[in-house]
Amino acid sequence: MCAYRITGEDFETYQRDGFFVVRSLFDVEEMSLLHQAVEVDKSLSEAAYEVHDTQGGTAKLAIWNGAGDDLYGLVARSERIVNTMERLLDGEVYHWHSKMTIKDPYTGGAWEWHQDYGYWYSYACLYPDLATCWIAVDKATQENGCLQVLVGSHRLGRIDHAPAGATQSGADPERVEAAMKILKREFCELESGDAIFFHSNLLHCSGLNKSPSPRWGFLCCYNAARNSPYKVIRHPQYSPLAKVPDTAIKEAGLKLVNQDYRKASHYQLVK
Repeated sequence: MCAYRITGEDFETYQRDGFFVVRSLFDVEEMSLLHQAVEVDKSLSEAAYEVHDTQGGTAKLAIWNGAGDDLYGLVARSERIVNTMERLLDGEVYHWHSKMTIKDPYTGGAWEWHQDYGYWYSYACLYPDLATCWIAVDKATQENGCLQVLVGSHRLGRIDHAPAGATQSGADPERVEAAMKILKREFCELESGDAIFFHSNLLHCSGLNKSPSPRWGFLCCYNAARNSPYKVIRHPQYSPLAKVPDTAIKEAGLKLVNQDYRKASHYQLVK
């Protein structure tokens, strides 16, 4: 079990760069459970919808609200993540949504340059007080389309977004090009179990999966309680998040709900 707790150095890195990486946030046994889950949870893979890029590739995405007592929910509610988010967002947080991104071998599509708040601004959040923990289920490399970030780009503020490809939105290309001239571009290569915590205004993208192996990523996203949407559009408003000890994941084991993610129920598919 990982005993990670955010350090002062991590917090300062987040403030300066808009992200930081935690190696082995989840250990081998915990990642084995996640690997088993994505292999046997057919309801999740069937609910994933296709997302097309501008290069002809196709990624898949399953996204849901709520964090319950199954494996995915226990990860999202674990103290190692939630306590970190409370420090980064300066107060109580709640679960915004979780999602699984899937890039199949050779055909897995890219994600265009964007900011998460470029989407979430339209969901009635007044402030960019949201953040994501991106967990590498599979090893993430440049070859299979790892996350790329522009270091410090969260300080640019929200950039206008427009349609990019058939089903994506991307940040204003002119602004991105200008930002790339002055900011460092970093490829975030991760081992399974590593994680990235990043700001909702951080410019990021990912490339095509050109490898013979799949690339799955599990993302847990959070909003500051004080930043609850002023009206309901696509996400629920604030509700308290019950943290669980880091030990809860192994204690529960391979616990899945095998439910229909398309139903507007506890796990509501956001489309």
